[in-house]
Amino acid sequence: MTSEAERDERHRARMARQKAVVDAKIASAAVERGVVVVNTGNGKGKSTAGFGMVARALGHGMRVGVVQFIKGSSTTGEEAFFRRFPEVEYHVMGEGFTWETQDRARDTAAAQAAWAVAGGMLRNPGIALVLLDELNIALKLGYVAVDDVLAALRARPAAQHVVITGRGAPDALIDYADTVTDMHLVKHAFQAGIRAQQGVEL
Repeated sequence: MTSEAERDERHRARMARQKAVVDAKIASAAVERGVVVVNTGNGKGKSTAGFGMVARALGHGMRVGVVQFIKGSSTTGEEAFFRRFPEVEYHVMGEGFTWETQDRARDTAAAQAAWAVAGGMLRNPGIALVLLDELNIALKLGYVAVDDVLAALRARPAAQHVVITGRGAPDALIDYADTVTDMHLVKHAFQAGIRAQQGVEL
C-alpha cells in the first residue's frame, strides 16, 4: 500500500516537472505588444469577459474605450458602473437587437456610426484597451466590412489591446486575432422561462 509520504513525494515531483515546463514557456514568450482578443460562440459570457478585461485594465491605470454595437435599447449594469470612471470613454451606439428594430437600413447606419467612433479609438495611442462589444454581429450581418476592421486593427498603435465580442465572428477575424474563445452553450436559464436578471444578464 502506498503511504501518504510517498503520494506527497510523487505529487511534489509531478508539480516540479510541470513548473519547469510552464517556466520555460513563460521565458520563451518575449514579445510585448498589443493583442486582439475575440470572444464568440453561442454561449453566455462574451461581453461579460470583455468587461472583465476593462476592469482589469482600469486596475492597471490604463485608459479604456468602449463601443457597443447593436445593444442600446436598455441600460445595463456594466454601462452604469463603467461610466463612473473618467478613464473610460463609453459609447452605446446600437438601437437594440435586430429582431426588435426590424429596419436594416437604420441598423446599418447605426453600425457605421459606431464604427466611425471605434475607428477613432483605434487610432488613439492614449487608449490602451478598446472593447468593441457585439461588433461580430455587425460584421456577420454586413453592416460593417470585415476588411475595414482588419485594416484598422493592423494600423492601430502597437501597444493597444482590442477585445471584440459577439456571435458569428468571421473566419478572417479569427485568423488575425491573437486569442480566440468560442463560448459553448450547455444550458441557459432563459430556456427554462427565467427572464433576464439584473446583475446576471442586465
